[in-house]
Amino acid sequence: MNPTTFSLNGRALDLADENPKQPLLRWLRERHLTGTKEGCGDGDCGACTVVLREPDGAGGSHFVAVNSCLLPMGALPGREVLTVEALAEGASLHPVQRAMVDHGGSQCGYCTPGFVMSLFAGYYEGELSDHATEGNLCRCTGYRSIRDATAALRMHPRDTDRFDALRAAPRAPQGAAALEGFHSPAALADALALKAAHPEAAFIAGGTDLGVNLSRGQAVAPAFIALDRVVELHAIDVDETRVRIGAGVPLTRIERELAGLFPALDELLPWFAARQVRNRATLGGNLGSASPIGDLAPVLLALDATLELAGPSGRRSVALADFFLDYRKTARAPEEIIVAVTLPRRDDIAQAGYKVAKRQTDDISIVAAAFALARDAQGVVTHARLAFGGVAATPKRALEVEAALLGKPLDAAAVETARTALTQAFTPLSDHRASAAYRRALCGNLFAKFAREKLGVEGAA
Repeated sequence: MNPTTFSLNGRALDLADENPKQPLLRWLRERHLTGTKEGCGDGDCGACTVVLREPDGAGGSHFVAVNSCLLPMGALPGREVLTVEALAEGASLHPVQRAMVDHGGSQCGYCTPGFVMSLFAGYYEGELSDHATEGNLCRCTGYRSIRDATAALRMHPRDTDRFDALRAAPRAPQGAAALEGFHSPAALADALALKAAHPEAAFIAGGTDLGVNLSRGQAVAPAFIALDRVVELHAIDVDETRVRIGAGVPLTRIERELAGLFPALDELLPWFAARQVRNRATLGGNLGSASPIGDLAPVLLALDATLELAGPSGRRSVALADFFLDYRKTARAPEEIIVAVTLPRRDDIAQAGYKVAKRQTDDISIVAAAFALARDAQGVVTHARLAFGGVAATPKRALEVEAALLGKPLDAAAVETARTALTQAFTPLSDHRASAAYRRALCGNLFAKFAREKLGVEGAA
């Protein structure tokens, strides 16, 4: 496979003359592979789901469901893509397709190929649950029949097939590649050198944020430097005192490989967008975008995260508490890359993460909150972190409320005092998702919920 070639349904195709900013979804449909549907173009509905065969880090490969509307063609050299057209063999449907037919999982049929591709990935990766299709919206069939099809696939044994053989085949990490104006380095030093040579270029990681802009035909930047192949950004290092997570690690890997280490992260990640988004979204991208409603920032603030930045002048560390400066502004210089996030490990804190949104998955937060609190043997608070997103121009900690909790017993009266103070700690905006008053009430009520459920404080509201 040459540096500008990718594999589509087992066929090698050259992208040398293609527009690297065009979404894969539009490219497929222009070539009459119209099983992949366009629903929203924002990564919210799942109608455009395709599957990538990616390296699994152990010499083999795995299938990863992604939204093709958010995947620019510039990210594809060296990759392998499967669309719904690849599943059936002649007149013989794939078992996933057959299950959808047998259980009436299709009515208008528009969303069905996306459901099929999400279930296809789950079928081979051992995840046949609601989480496999949480990023797929159905507007007419209803979910009961689709869930019945999922349950049938889960319960019945299956034979090894050609996709099992493909999945077991060796798959080397994607090497460096480039299409015109879209650079995909494999080393951090090369990424920094490219930025020095092309200062107008924008960094792009998983593309689940900037991919929305590209899907809408917005220019964004004259060139891009993709970070999703930089090997150093994909490391996870765990020891007894801390966890260091590479900024390019997809959120599904964090969800899987760090399960049980940070309960607040465990509780929030399943509600972070949907599986297709988490398969591409990265830790560094979520923080670098500096969105005031970024779901991860409150959890990482509560856990005292530190960021490692690299630039032409070397590396430096910045506490996440000092990283967000103003709306969409951070302490990262334009030429710097977020390399990793480090979280200290503590056994003495109770922690929790909460997300309130209009629907459970695949939605933007109204308010996201995370709490980490420690008490001594007498019940006196010795450590307090109360962090929120969606209530200010940046993710913020309630510093005054934290200070008021320290050195005092946490009883029902103290919780009520903190709850009241939290309703006045921020000045959120009213928008189409929620009023400012509702957001302020959530800040206090979520802390009371934490005190009751995680700390056992009786009488907490």
